[in-house]
Amino acid sequence: MTIARCFVSGLRVPAGAMLFAGAVTAVGWAAVRADRLTVTSSAFADGATIPAVYAFRGCASGAENRSPQISWRGAPAGTKSYAITMFDPDAPTGHGFWHWVVFNVPASIHGLDSGAAARTESLHGAIIGHADFGTSSYGGPCPPPGDKPHHYVITVRALDVALVPGGTSSTTGPQLVAAVEGHVVAEGKLIGRFGR
Repeated sequence: MTIARCFVSGLRVPAGAMLFAGAVTAVGWAAVRADRLTVTSSAFADGATIPAVYAFRGCASGAENRSPQISWRGAPAGTKSYAITMFDPDAPTGHGFWHWVVFNVPASIHGLDSGAAARTESLHGAIIGHADFGTSSYGGPCPPPGDKPHHYVITVRALDVALVPGGTSSTTGPQLVAAVEGHVVAEGKLIGRFGR
């Protein structure tokens, strides 16, 4: 599916995704957070513009659809794995747009290199779930032309389980959030902006 078709014809989302997205918005995801992680990137500062190289191919000059470098710190004792998502709440879908879903990142890992999503060995055994582009891969920013810059929320969740229950490469963002409910021991966010 092309990015143009995603926003022109609308997305087909899993049953219950819209309902779940509404529920997530209502509780703000923070209700389960016991501690706060600090999430940073060498690619952009919190609140700053995401460089074009990390955008979806064809959406900007120089776009390579490369996942950005991210690091995190501050996980409490008892952390057994991490889950990472990148979500655009501004997408004109009525329920946002999931760009990246990663989980089962070992507790010993505290960052992912730029481009890690394209190299299995760089993910340290983690699983990439199903993004709204229709593939189990990273999909960079690509808002509709003329929109105000969208916000891309990278969330890292520290979990008290080593493996997400029932998690596979078909796991969507809403399914991941549901699966880790009650297992999040810390959480942190990094927000980048991108427009065209």
